Amino acid sequence: MSHNHLQTYFTQPNKVALACAIGLASIAISPSIMAKTVQVSSPDNKINIFVTDDNGKAEYYVTYNNETVINNSRLGIVFNQVGELGEGLKITDTKRNQVNSQWQQPWGERETITDQHKALTTHFSNGNINIDVEFKAFNDGIGFRYIVPKQTSLQAHPQLDITKELTEFAIPDAHNTTAWWIPGRGWNRYEYLYQTTSLNKVDRAHTPFTMKLATGTHLSIHEAALTDYAAMVIDQRRDGTLRADLTPWSDGILVKTQPGFHTPWRTIQIGSKATDLLNSDLILNLNEPNKLGDVSWVKPGKYIGIWWAMHVNEKTWGSGEKHGATTEETKRYMDFAAKYNFDGVLVEGWNEGWDGSWFHNGDVFSFTQPYADFDIDAVSRYGKSKGVRLIGHHETSGSVTNYRNQMSAAYDLYQQHNVSQIKTGYVADGGDIKRVDENGITRHEWHDGQFMVNEYLHSVKEAAKRGISINTHEPVKDTGLRRTYPNWISREGARGQEFNAWGTPPNNPEHTAILPYTRMLSGPMDFTPGIFNLAPEGLDAVNRVQTTLMKQLALYVVLYSPIQMAADLPRNYVERLDAFQFILDVPTDWSESIALDGEVGEFVVFARKDRHSENWYLGGLTNQDARDVTVKLDFLDADKRYIAQIYRDGDKANWQTNPYDYVIEQQTVTSQDKLMLKMATSGGVAIKFKEIK
Repeated sequence: MSHNHLQTYFTQPNKVALACAIGLASIAISPSIMAKTVQVSSPDNKINIFVTDDNGKAEYYVTYNNETVINNSRLGIVFNQVGELGEGLKITDTKRNQVNSQWQQPWGERETITDQHKALTTHFSNGNINIDVEFKAFNDGIGFRYIVPKQTSLQAHPQLDITKELTEFAIPDAHNTTAWWIPGRGWNRYEYLYQTTSLNKVDRAHTPFTMKLATGTHLSIHEAALTDYAAMVIDQRRDGTLRADLTPWSDGILVKTQPGFHTPWRTIQIGSKATDLLNSDLILNLNEPNKLGDVSWVKPGKYIGIWWAMHVNEKTWGSGEKHGATTEETKRYMDFAAKYNFDGVLVEGWNEGWDGSWFHNGDVFSFTQPYADFDIDAVSRYGKSKGVRLIGHHETSGSVTNYRNQMSAAYDLYQQHNVSQIKTGYVADGGDIKRVDENGITRHEWHDGQFMVNEYLHSVKEAAKRGISINTHEPVKDTGLRRTYPNWISREGARGQEFNAWGTPPNNPEHTAILPYTRMLSGPMDFTPGIFNLAPEGLDAVNRVQTTLMKQLALYVVLYSPIQMAADLPRNYVERLDAFQFILDVPTDWSESIALDGEVGEFVVFARKDRHSENWYLGGLTNQDARDVTVKLDFLDADKRYIAQIYRDGDKANWQTNPYDYVIEQQTVTSQDKLMLKMATSGGVAIKFKEIK
């Protein structure tokens, strides 16, 4: 009998009799025999959460399809002022609830989301201080959070400083569990290539943290609704024992709060196969509803930009003869955008501060003063005449006090020029965000510490007051706050396309076959796909895009974002207008999204339905291995016929030697059909299903 099953026996009223009945009478009867265990199950009863106060410790464990997927794991928080709320705890009361409802996303990967769960709030007390742990069990995973209510015993402590969170995720059989991970709290924030190792080889890792157990069950640990709290990374203690490791302030305190607070949700997505993780809405369901009211001004769409030219050294962010962000260059991009029906043009490097060592001194940036060769009035008027909006850009270089001091004026300037989206940047090494405190002392913080969690959200709220959406680069990780603040339209938070221009090494073929199962579980990513000149310095160059051309098309469906960039130089699209057509056709706002097939790090196939038509789109991509994947088309609407416009790798395609070999073909299909998707090494396929009326 397992420990967990044994414990369940011993938490029933007749524990001693049961012990004798099963031949365990020799076990000494200790205070732990009086421990209490409570349980909550998912609506389909496949997931069970058990919460216990055995040995005076708050613990939980989780089963899925009768398999223990989380062993007994600690719960609790340690405070500087009142010590540990984890030891000496007893369950004093419980409260239960269940929900089965639906809600609408104003934009998203699907229009209607079902929130079906059962909830259990467990009240713990050490005889002096009370702490609650609220659990929610969904069919696709669980969430739990701590609530420390206001109470008489804490009246003498108006401030509570958290020095440790005791939360654990104890994973069975760490040596035979596979993990896909990037290092947590490193110098390059979230911008690392993923490692694939056994779980016991992991040290400190960012979330979402995805695993495949030896049994085949898939788990991903993350958090939801991260506000006014430090982000957590995963720190492995003993093999398989993962602890929530909160990112500290510059003074070492993890979280500065007060009685009457709650933490973010700690989340575990659970599925029998990899695609179950992709089809989960757990993170969004654990966030609060929209707080902004009417958000019809938040517009999904596609854009181009004065961006890639700087990455491949044709233009510069700074002023001079190669300056990219000039009035004339912006107008040229706006002409291209208007001709091909793009919504906007991103302009980077328009404002003073880019000359010199801006990376090491973000205080030089002005967010209201353009360079002399950029006329923001003329550009915005020209864009309006063309039906193309100017997309703003603010690079802070991590000097957030300088940005905060100019934020109102900067957002006002953009509002005056009808700029409705801003790409913000926080390029700085991890732990090197510069803030100046109330005493004028410079402090250095992490991108995912409590201070910056609040700072990012402040910018989103200030932008919302002016009808502006924010696309954050070098962000704090996504935790589903787009539900609450729908103008937080996208963000970066992983290695994006720019690494293929100058990163050494660039993104490898498996990178975008891992992202859907890791980073993308948290929310939209502005990856900036669509590079058509895959090797500007030659196929043998180190810095090049390690994909076929068709894989670049597939990214528009696979890597979800409500704003998608056609990232390459305009001239490179003109050279291949037949393939460019898919980028022109593919929408960015969906009524439904379904992950059809895939394995972490190997391949993925997504189908999505356009929110504004009856058309469906499919994207599939593979890692370094060529593969054939057969998919059923039963996601298509029944009793309808479609023309499938297929963009696929050619028979001789190979990302290393022949990445431009592709075929564009058509065939008539229905929901009863199957398609064979042939993908070359690091290749892909993109399909538009157009309804035949």
